[in-house]
Amino acid sequence: MSDIRIRTIQGLKTGDTLTITRTFTEEDMNRFGNITHDYNPVHYDNRYSATKNFRDRICHGLLIGAMLTEIGGQIGWLASGMNFRFIKPVYFGDTIECAFTIAEIDPVGRARAEAIYHNQDGLRVLEAELFGILPGNPEREVLRKMVSEGDPTNKLR
Repeated sequence: MSDIRIRTIQGLKTGDTLTITRTFTEEDMNRFGNITHDYNPVHYDNRYSATKNFRDRICHGLLIGAMLTEIGGQIGWLASGMNFRFIKPVYFGDTIECAFTIAEIDPVGRARAEAIYHNQDGLRVLEAELFGILPGNPEREVLRKMVSEGDPTNKLR
C-alpha cells in the first residue's frame, strides 16, 4: 500500500513531508511532448539546447514539476493553485527527489504546501508552492475503505 495514502488516512498535519524519487528518460520526455504538443527544440535538438548553454537536451520543466501530482493524487489533494520556479535544467537520466511539505492548514482543510526538487547531485532544480484542499474526515474514511478493499484503482499500491 502507498505509504503516502496510509499517512493521509491517519491525518496529515502542518510540517509533514512526503517524498518521492523518479529517474527521467528520453521516452518520458517524448510522451510528455506528444501529450502537451510542447515541441520546443531545447528538448529535441542538441544544437538548439547548446545555444542556451545546456550540455544536452533538457526535460520539460512541467514534466518534472508534475511529480507533485503523484503525491497529490495519493493524498487526494484538491489543487487550487501552483507556482513553479525552475532553477536548473534536468537532463535525461537524472534522478529527481521531490519533497512535498505541508506548510499551513486552515480550520476547514485549505492548505498550502511547498515542494523542493533536488537532483542526484543534491542540487536544487525546482521549487513549487501549492494551494489546495486536504481530505477531511469523510474523504479519509472513503480512502480507508478503498485501502481495506485493496485500493484497486491505485496503480501505486
